[in-house]
Amino acid sequence: MRPLVLVHGWMDSGATFDLVAERLAAAGIHVIAPDMRGYGDSDRAPAGSYYHFPDYVADLAGLVDQLVPDGAPITLVGHSMGGTITTLYAGARPARVARLVNIEGLGPPHSTFPAGAQRLATWLDQLGDPKFSTSRPSPREGMLRRLCTGHPGVPSEILATRLDQLMIRADPESTDDAYVWRADPRHRMTAPVPYFAELYKAHAARITAPVLFIAGGATGYHPTDEADRLTAFRDLRTASIPDAGHMIHWTHPAELAEQILTAATA
Repeated sequence: MRPLVLVHGWMDSGATFDLVAERLAAAGIHVIAPDMRGYGDSDRAPAGSYYHFPDYVADLAGLVDQLVPDGAPITLVGHSMGGTITTLYAGARPARVARLVNIEGLGPPHSTFPAGAQRLATWLDQLGDPKFSTSRPSPREGMLRRLCTGHPGVPSEILATRLDQLMIRADPESTDDAYVWRADPRHRMTAPVPYFAELYKAHAARITAPVLFIAGGATGYHPTDEADRLTAFRDLRTASIPDAGHMIHWTHPAELAEQILTAATA
C-alpha cells in the first residue's frame, strides 16, 4: 500500500498526529508523519540560513520521491502550515498527488508589496536577537502554561498530553525540571518574504487531484478571503468539524481520522 503522508503545522511536530495516525493505521493505511526541518527531531537549518516555504516543499518532494520512487501519486494531508506546504507541492507536482486533504491550511493573511520592506527590516533586526537563537528553559508547568497561552481554545487537559511531544529537556543528560521547545526558536521570527494569496491560488489551480478542505468550525482559522482562496481548487469538497478549533488533530482526532479515511479511500 502506498503511504499517506501527514504534514504538521507551525510550532508543531509529526508526533502530535498520533491520535489520528493510530486510527488510520488500524484501518490499514500506511501512515508517515515526518518532522519538518527545524521541528521535532529533525535537524535545524544551519546558522545563517532560515526557513522558507520552498525549503519545506523541497523536503516534502524529496520524501515523496524516496517513499514512492516509481513516480506514482500518493495521498497528502497537511494541517495549517502543512496544508500550505502540501498545496504548494501539489500545484508544482500535480502528477505526484492522488488526493489532498487540507486541514485549515489556506495560508497566512495576504500581504502587500509595500509590506515587504518592513518585514525584511524586522527580520534583519531579529537576526541579532538572542531570543530567536536560544531557547529559554522552563519547568514543565511553565511550559504547559505557555502552551495554554498559545492555544487558548484547547482544553488544558488535552494540551498536557501534547506537551512531551513538543518539548525536550534543556540538558538531555540531566533530570532537572528544565525544558525547551523542540522547535527551532527561529520559526518565531517575522518571515522576511511577504505571503501573497494570489500565488497560493495559482498553485491551488494547478492541482488535478480531488481536494478535501476541513475546517474547525467557527473557532477555526478563517482568513478574510477564505472563500476566494477555496474557489481556486478545481475539484473541491469541504467539511467542517464544529467546535474543533484550529488544532483539530488534538481536539477531535476521531472525527478528523474518519474524514481523512473517507477521502483517502474514495
